Amino acid sequence: MSWLKELFHTDKPIIAMCHLHAMPGDPHYDPTKGVEWVVDRGREALLALQEGGVDAIMFSNEYSLPYVTDVETSVVATMARIIGELRPEITVPYGVNVLWDPVASIDLAAATGARFVREIFTGVYASDFGLWNTNCGEIIRHRQRLHADDVRLLFNIVPEAASYLGNRTPADIARSTVFNAQPDALCVSGMTAGVETSVSTLQQVKEAVPDTILFANTGVKLENVAEQLSAADGAVVGSTFKTDGYIWSPVDKSRVAAFMDKVRSLR
Repeated sequence: MSWLKELFHTDKPIIAMCHLHAMPGDPHYDPTKGVEWVVDRGREALLALQEGGVDAIMFSNEYSLPYVTDVETSVVATMARIIGELRPEITVPYGVNVLWDPVASIDLAAATGARFVREIFTGVYASDFGLWNTNCGEIIRHRQRLHADDVRLLFNIVPEAASYLGNRTPADIARSTVFNAQPDALCVSGMTAGVETSVSTLQQVKEAVPDTILFANTGVKLENVAEQLSAADGAVVGSTFKTDGYIWSPVDKSRVAAFMDKVRSLR
């Protein structure tokens, strides 16, 4: 687990989601506002999260609904532009997640200097987006071809809005994933963004693979962060940092600061 402290400089790190608005190629992109507006909204979120005291940032195309598993080049290119423009203002470690395309996520990380990627790298799922398949061996080889071996891979083994095809528990999935793919970390999620991750599931996964870093991936909030971090090594947080805890609202710096004050008291 040494890389966790080396990268985030703390125990129980909180990775805050910087949700980027819809971009060219997305159904909800607004061409009357243009990409500059998307950049400006990304900057506002980034600065509010950093000023609130988070340990790291993860940029994602959260507004690209409905998601695809083969993301258009226009979206990846726009995300690279946004991160490139914001990079002089980024003061914490940052990662990326191009929903839901692991190859595009690694491409973006390699291009922008991101230190980690969260994605669906393993498994086959029945999901709201259709039959969801992966090819982990090819993805890892793609990272190697890009000389991006230093990009940490956070494997989401309980994807949102999806169900694993096969009668296997999260703990069993964790065991085989760690053996076969050697992930840098595992993420366990609730059903959708903002839905609390089951503490019992986190505990079962951690017991199954005690030497692997585990993140609670959804639904961590002020009221449950102590319990969530008692089972997990860190958390990915998005919705609770927004006004009224609503995922599509702007980031509320006061909510970020209150949450991080609580986390610091737990470390």
